[in-house]
Amino acid sequence: MKQLRYFEALAQHGHFGRAAEACAISQPALSMQMKELEEIVGAPLVERGGRQIRLTSLGEELALRARDILRAVDELDDLARYSHSPLTGRLRIGVIPTVAPYLLPAVIKRVSGRFPGLSLQPREAVTQRLVEGLVEGRLDAAIVALPVSEPSLSEYALFEEEFVLVRPAAEAEEPVPSPERLRDMRLLLLEEGHCFRDQALSFCKMPSRLPHDLIEGSSLTTLVQMVGAGIGVTLIPQMAVPIETRLASVAVARLARPRPSRTIGMVWRKTNPLSGQFEHIAQMVREAGGAGEGVGACPEAGGPPGQ
Repeated sequence: MKQLRYFEALAQHGHFGRAAEACAISQPALSMQMKELEEIVGAPLVERGGRQIRLTSLGEELALRARDILRAVDELDDLARYSHSPLTGRLRIGVIPTVAPYLLPAVIKRVSGRFPGLSLQPREAVTQRLVEGLVEGRLDAAIVALPVSEPSLSEYALFEEEFVLVRPAAEAEEPVPSPERLRDMRLLLLEEGHCFRDQALSFCKMPSRLPHDLIEGSSLTTLVQMVGAGIGVTLIPQMAVPIETRLASVAVARLARPRPSRTIGMVWRKTNPLSGQFEHIAQMVREAGGAGEGVGACPEAGGPPGQ
C-alpha cells in the first residue's frame, strides 16, 4: 500500500522531486520504492530521463487501478470513523477561491466546536481541480458553486448568493448600468478557470473568448483594488463585500432584476460512507454562511449607491 501511494503521487506530479516532497520522503527513498514496485510487477512503470518522467503503458494502467485501490482503502478508513460518534480524524475539504476567504474561517470555527476530534484540512482551488481531487480520492468534500454535474458526486445546496457591482467611488451617483451597458464598459474579470468568471460573462451575455487587451485578475482583491484605481468595474459575490471593499475607494450597488446569483453547495463522493455525516457538516456550513448575514448592505438598483 505504501508503494502504491508513492506511485500514485509520482503519476500525479510527473516528477520525482515534487512527488517525494508531497509524500514527505527523500527523492532517493522514493526512487528506491519505485524500483522495488517495478520488481514486484516484473516490468518498468516509469520512463526515466530528463526533468519530467513518463509512465509506461503498464504504468498508466497501474496508475488508474492504484487510484481506485487507494480510494477504496481510504473509504474503509472512513467507514471505521463513521462508527465513532462524534466524527473524528481528518476531513480534507476543498473550497473555491471566491468563497474560501469569506466563509472558511467561520466554517472551521463551527465545525471544530461541534467536532473537537475532527482535523479540518482545507484546500483552496478552482472547481475543476476540486472535482478531480474528489473523484480521485484526494479530497473528502468540497464547497463549490453548483451544479458541478459529476455523476459520481452528491450535491447539497447551501444558500443562494447575489453578485453586486463594484465601481469607482466617483461613479456612485450614476445610474446602475444594465447588463447590455456593462458589455460596453471595461469589465474586470478573474482569470480563466474560475467559475465566477463564467457566471459574470453569462450575466453580461458576453462571449467566452474576449479581447486580448482585457484586464484580468488572479483574485477578487486584485479586481476591487483595480476598480478603486479607476481602471474599470467588476462584479463580486455579496459575501466578499465587507472584506474586499473596506480599504478601496469604490461604490457598491445591486444590479437590476433579475439579478445575477449563484448557488453555493457542498459535494462529496456518493460512495463515501461518511455521506450521512457530511449532511450534518453541510448544515453547519449553511449556518456559517448565514444565508447572507454579515454582508454589507448594498442599495437597490436605481437608488443611491453606497460606498
